[in-house]
Amino acid sequence: MSSSDSSTSTIAVNFAGGIIPAGDLLAVLAAAEEAGVEQVQLGHRQQLLLAVVPARCKALLQALNTAGLLGETDPEAYPNIVSSYVGEDVFYNAAWLREGVYRDILDLFDYRPRLKINLVDSRQSFVPFFTGHLNFIASDTPNYWYLYVRFPRSGGLYAWPQLVYSEDLAALSTAIERYVLGGMGPATASELAGAWLYAQVSAALPLVQQPVTTPLVLPAFTLPYYEGFNRAGQQLWLGIYRRDELFAVAFLKALGQVCLHTRVGQVCTTPWKSLVIKGIAPADRPRWDAVLCGHRINVRHAANELNWQVEDRCPEGLALKHELVRHLNEEDVRTYQLSFAIKTRPQTGLFGSIIVRRQATRASEQYEILHTRDFNPNSRDFILFRQLVQRESLGWYLAELCHQFYAQLGTVPSEELPPIAADETLTVPPINAVVLPRCRHCLSVYDAVYGDPAQGIMPGTAWQVLAAYVCPTCEAPAADFEWWQEPLAAVGTDARVAS
Repeated sequence: MSSSDSSTSTIAVNFAGGIIPAGDLLAVLAAAEEAGVEQVQLGHRQQLLLAVVPARCKALLQALNTAGLLGETDPEAYPNIVSSYVGEDVFYNAAWLREGVYRDILDLFDYRPRLKINLVDSRQSFVPFFTGHLNFIASDTPNYWYLYVRFPRSGGLYAWPQLVYSEDLAALSTAIERYVLGGMGPATASELAGAWLYAQVSAALPLVQQPVTTPLVLPAFTLPYYEGFNRAGQQLWLGIYRRDELFAVAFLKALGQVCLHTRVGQVCTTPWKSLVIKGIAPADRPRWDAVLCGHRINVRHAANELNWQVEDRCPEGLALKHELVRHLNEEDVRTYQLSFAIKTRPQTGLFGSIIVRRQATRASEQYEILHTRDFNPNSRDFILFRQLVQRESLGWYLAELCHQFYAQLGTVPSEELPPIAADETLTVPPINAVVLPRCRHCLSVYDAVYGDPAQGIMPGTAWQVLAAYVCPTCEAPAADFEWWQEPLAAVGTDARVAS
């Protein structure tokens, strides 16, 4: 079972699309309370996370099952389906992807996906587009979707050559999952694997598809302010964020009860670990205010605190976030149009234009700072900004990188890196060169001196035996690494790290 410490285990309750009926929320809370759980957390895939002592896990799972709900003891094995429904009629107005369409599609998923699935409207920027393995993005043609496949343990995206129909999304996802997890044949590069997958699935399923006649165009990233009471048409919506990521069970029970009393049928979770309640009648606002006041809930945090993602149930990452936010506040640094992520573990699928990643293989606590190409958080192309940064210096470097972002606004976007040939391999360097394998995409380095303990690779493990290795930052396979001569004179002979 997943856990952030040895004293508790994490049970996830997945509500597809981040849509939680108020009655189901109260049922989860009743089961949690019976198991001694006092606080609930939200995951970045819009799920509920319950930390329970191991002795009470079985009782909690049974109580959830009695209420007709399923608790996942391994949240990574069965990830929640993410959707942008939370922002519809709040941060933007959808063309055709309304609540009924979301629900109809989600109802077709009668199985527990093992791949990460995103259902996202192309008009919004609140929910990330490409953090799933199967990324369905609404096209301008009603009920047709672009599909971008990100293969597990791979850094690339494959664009499905056809638009797919809403009613086929669940069946298509099932088929792709069967092929991807069951073996992909000899192809490893994203384009080759994607073409093979498309041929296999198209031959096996009678899909309703349309040619892609116009390329996908995504909006520039801006994170809307998602806290407090706000007006949407004739109604209000309420956003609730908690600095410590903890929502008291007692508060959520009161929230669920006022939902029922005011005929608000559901609560939505966000990828930013916050809650959004839509459709509040202005006349009912005093009842909602009473709940917030009664539980001392603050709903007006600074915007530059809301644009961060931290791994689920990660006290270390959360503490670092607070330090960095405080530094940026003190220096009055602008962060509009930027988002940040803190990674302490590999392959956590976080979303951000600036990534702070711990280099945990060294004796001292050091970090690397990366940003996506053109600071687009939906990009999978990472650029190394600084390596071997001491914790106390992170805030200064982040401020410098923010200034660099605003300095480059209005300039021509940097050219795309040339494509890597499918048969291009890592050639052997000269014997007398001091070189290390480095990821072509994000410049993370593997050093056999330190290994990569986060992936179970012990110090002293030679690169040549790591055929199945994946980049801990961008998940690119070993085939996408190249030999790189380390500038030892610049950083000292002890500065090599397994990135």
